Amino acid sequence: MEESKIVEKLVVTSEVIKHTIDYFNDNGFVQLLPVILGKSTDPLGPDPNSSILKTPEIEYGGQRLYTMNSMILHKQIAIKKLDKIFILSPNIRLEKPERKSSGRHLFEFTQLDFEIRDAKSKDVMALMEGYLVYLSKMLKSDEKAKSAFKELGLEVFDFKPPFKIYSTGELAEKYGEDWEAKMSRSSTQPFWVTDHKREFYEKEDTGRPGHYLNYDLIYPLGFGEALSGGEREHEYPVITRKMGSDRLNMDVYKAYLSEAEKGLYPSAGAGFGVERLTRFLTRSKHVGDVELFRRVPGEEISI
Repeated sequence: MEESKIVEKLVVTSEVIKHTIDYFNDNGFVQLLPVILGKSTDPLGPDPNSSILKTPEIEYGGQRLYTMNSMILHKQIAIKKLDKIFILSPNIRLEKPERKSSGRHLFEFTQLDFEIRDAKSKDVMALMEGYLVYLSKMLKSDEKAKSAFKELGLEVFDFKPPFKIYSTGELAEKYGEDWEAKMSRSSTQPFWVTDHKREFYEKEDTGRPGHYLNYDLIYPLGFGEALSGGEREHEYPVITRKMGSDRLNMDVYKAYLSEAEKGLYPSAGAGFGVERLTRFLTRSKHVGDVELFRRVPGEEISI
């Protein structure tokens, strides 16, 4: 258990959650309760930045169920009923022990996961930039947060959008494979990075095959990835073709594919880690330092 100003960091997390819920509610979103177990979950591949060892699974009621890597598949189905949704979603990702040194990986964490029907990348970017400005404003006026930041000896970060937008190609060409870390360290404001080759559900640009309509938001000052998201594939033939290319076990995704065959809506969304956001706001060395009960890869669990 990290004792260095942990109470103040927990207060910051609490106030962040409060104002985050208010922002999404005020912007027309409906909050759903999280799914913990499902017949399938986010495959987290072939994303080259994924390093999970395995997805935990259990047998219950004669069914094989998986813990959630993320609720992306459930979000695509939920968006058939509601235009805008968000979830404070607990996720389990059993990361390799060496991820401990990244400073930003946990094997158990909570993300604010959201999805918008008929949205495009620009809509998500605008929403997130507005959110961060709103959050900063609220934390500066919130008495609990003000007291916590005073004890931490910090000012609330001033977010100044619009944030710059880069492609993975241009950053890789300029900085090499370690472009994210280098660019994050040299930046003083968050920035967007588009066009990542990732999971089957992230939409390929039909006008530019081999390019993708997705995005990450990267924190400045060396804090790395904040958010990951994209526009979604919603056409059944495209989904099955891409799943086949990724060599996914179609039987595992049978229930999801049944819903996709009936018809999914175009949508876009993202997820951002609550603990990572607190880590950035409190300038903590490691994301585990903002947790009362640390869940850091490679560390023994205290309780």
